[in-house]
Amino acid sequence: MTDRYAVVGNPIGHSKSPLIHAEFARQTGQDITYTAMLAPLDGFAMAVKAFQAEGGRGLNVTVPFKQQAWKVATRLTDRAQLAEAVNTLKFEADGTILGDNTDGAGLTRDISENHGISFEGKRVLLMGAGGAARGVLLPLLLQKPAQLAIANRTPEKAVELARHFASYGQIEGGSYARLADRQFDIVINATSASLSDQLPPLPPDVFAEGALAYDMMYGKGLTPFLQFAQANGAEHLADGLGMLVEQAAESFLLWRGVRPLTQPVIARLKSC
Repeated sequence: MTDRYAVVGNPIGHSKSPLIHAEFARQTGQDITYTAMLAPLDGFAMAVKAFQAEGGRGLNVTVPFKQQAWKVATRLTDRAQLAEAVNTLKFEADGTILGDNTDGAGLTRDISENHGISFEGKRVLLMGAGGAARGVLLPLLLQKPAQLAIANRTPEKAVELARHFASYGQIEGGSYARLADRQFDIVINATSASLSDQLPPLPPDVFAEGALAYDMMYGKGLTPFLQFAQANGAEHLADGLGMLVEQAAESFLLWRGVRPLTQPVIARLKSC
């Protein structure tokens, strides 16, 4: 019997997840269907319960429902519990709804495996203190960077986020102004600024020699952040397309117990 999965969000028509999971299923021989599901802004929990009642096996969750998914889940992985956001739901046979957050694993795997850049001993800057940043902090800290700084337009949010994760590694939070005269080996944009062609107030000399600039957003051509990074000495540039595929692979592994190959799927998406 074919197992049903979907990605749920609002809006959802732009999602590449159905194509990604169709490729994963073909590659691994798994008998599944995967569709995109639009949920009402005020009806997420009801949509999840209906999908579960109809025999659905799992859901990916995208904006703006990740924090609501955290509340809908009846059991959470450690990384989802800390993130207070869920992007993957698995419906167990006993009715349990397992909530996980695979975003951080997708990010770290893309950077370390696909781009060949290690986090260990590196100075890492994370821009933003919203849900996207929160979802990747634990996996980032588990990679053992020498230091991890969070910068945000509202410094208090960055400080609070750093305090929340302080027991897991060397982490600090504050304003962009605090970055003056400091350099980082890996600079990650977890803000939504690129969606509106904007750029956070990042000092131009923030990129260390050989630095990676990574934007969790993706699109045709370089985002404003990556253009800025290229103009100011970043040696390596990457957008979030690889992260999208890698976090999807983590979800697929949770659901099906098999990890698909991601490189062919990344290559296909880049060629579209």
